[in-house]
Amino acid sequence: MQRRTFLELTAAALAAGAVAAHAPRADAAERETLDAAAYRRTRRYADLPFGRIAYVERGTGPAALFLHGAPLNGFQWRGAIERLAPHRRCIAPDFMGLGYSQIPEGQSLAADAQAAMLAALLDALKVDAVDIVASDSGGAVAQLLLAGHPGRVRSMLLTNCDVEPDSPPAKVMPVIELARAGKLADDTAKWLTDKALARSTFGAAVFADPARFADETIDYYVTPLVSTPLRRRQYEAFHVALAPNPLAGIEATLKRSAVPVRIVWGAADDLFLQTDADYLDRTFAGSRGVRRVPGAKLFFPEEFPDVIAEEALRLWGVRAGR
Repeated sequence: MQRRTFLELTAAALAAGAVAAHAPRADAAERETLDAAAYRRTRRYADLPFGRIAYVERGTGPAALFLHGAPLNGFQWRGAIERLAPHRRCIAPDFMGLGYSQIPEGQSLAADAQAAMLAALLDALKVDAVDIVASDSGGAVAQLLLAGHPGRVRSMLLTNCDVEPDSPPAKVMPVIELARAGKLADDTAKWLTDKALARSTFGAAVFADPARFADETIDYYVTPLVSTPLRRRQYEAFHVALAPNPLAGIEATLKRSAVPVRIVWGAADDLFLQTDADYLDRTFAGSRGVRRVPGAKLFFPEEFPDVIAEEALRLWGVRAGR
């Protein structure tokens, strides 16, 4: 039952075609977006005490830090980075246990360790402060980074993500249980040989149009996760570390923050509650309000990077034409 739950995530997700009719129009300028081969060529590594951290960096100026969800990696933000690189030094790392970062066995993959890794990465890159753009479990890490290193965060743009009252969300618990049972990597590996399965299950759950979950994207996300026995264990350990709640007790600290925060929420996502967006709006004194994106699901930033770029530029006080 748990395997089927993971592969389906939710039965309602299979009705994605109906929802997609109300979703934002997909970006026309896809030729401007980095494909997997170009993104791979851009990848760099930073040798840190946590391991060899993979990241992509494009653009110049004040730094922006892009934090991805699971089981994705920094490639999630390729479209937004293309649009925002003229305005920011865009840095998109791969979290420990996901993507192409190379982590020694035994290293904690919990959210607080991920936040500590990011602080070390910023030190290595000589970055004092960043504008954060974060999604999914990356949003939990963003909140921990803000709480632990408040001077390093200029602003945050948060899409559908964990919040203290809803972390991990109930519909993610079957995935965590699969990871605890040592079965998650095997199930995910099936996507490499059955792309239709990837699109009809995971893709339908997290994208407005699962057909846009391209073969090369599936390969780029999944290949490192299942490439070695160690990577399989770390992929599962990442998910096991999502519980218990990594944000427990953080609300009071977030309420004291004056950092500007914009919440952009996929209105068709049923993994994270719609009320989670309202919680963030109430919690952050510097909230710039909530924008709900009709028809958009959890990983809408990958499908609709124009929405992310538009909201980020407004939050940063940058005119799009500049």
